[in-house]
Amino acid sequence: MIRVAVAGAAGRMGGEVVRAVCSERDMELVAAVDRERVGEDSGTVGGGGPNGILIHDRIGETLDATRPEVLVDFTIASASTNMVMAAATRGIRPVIGTSGYGTQERSIIKKELEEQGIGGLLVPNFAIGAILMMMFAEQAAKHFPDFEIIELHHDGKLDAPSGTASRTAERLSMSRVAKPRSFAREKVTLEGARGAELSGVKIHSVRLPGLVAHQEVLFGGPGELLTIRHDSMDRKCFMPGVLLAIRKVLEVKGLVVGLESLL
Repeated sequence: MIRVAVAGAAGRMGGEVVRAVCSERDMELVAAVDRERVGEDSGTVGGGGPNGILIHDRIGETLDATRPEVLVDFTIASASTNMVMAAATRGIRPVIGTSGYGTQERSIIKKELEEQGIGGLLVPNFAIGAILMMMFAEQAAKHFPDFEIIELHHDGKLDAPSGTASRTAERLSMSRVAKPRSFAREKVTLEGARGAELSGVKIHSVRLPGLVAHQEVLFGGPGELLTIRHDSMDRKCFMPGVLLAIRKVLEVKGLVVGLESLL
């Protein structure tokens, strides 16, 4: 039985994780942490039936009292590093779903995990379809050097670009064989019109009510256009990946980025 704690348990993704963990026979939810809805039953807050695990707001005390093996973190970038470090220093393996991580934060967590001799997962996207989208796009990038990424999310998402888009840009940049077309002569009359750039790849971020999580990669060639797109319409699509990560994090060493290596 894998003992699991969920950070960000009062949020939409955290609530889904609470319900998913409670439905698995080989997992036990032992702790729920959040700054909101403190003292309330995490199952009820997450939209399911009561599970007897109340939400607490003190991460260190909660981990010490419940001793989980895995911490699933779906908080926000400004709080996530503290959550994850609180777990790692106690030998608890983190599964990080929070986006917005930079190189410095990754390095801090990676070092602590290595010192503790345990593993952790930093996953930009838990949807299996999104992982396949990135893998297919990598193959296309070998043949189409000109491409751009458009990512679309709900209006409550705080970071831009998304972790998935950043991860995709990094991977496609490494897969690109030929040089992309030069746009030295283009004239940009409004700053930001051509999007942001990461690893030589243009990324365009859209935030609107009604969206959940969507991404497409557009590949252009002479006389043709290839579009590889993934759409998440319900947060339930992330749960198979989250459950896979909880099980697999017990086997990895150090910080592993992305779910693709575990499939």
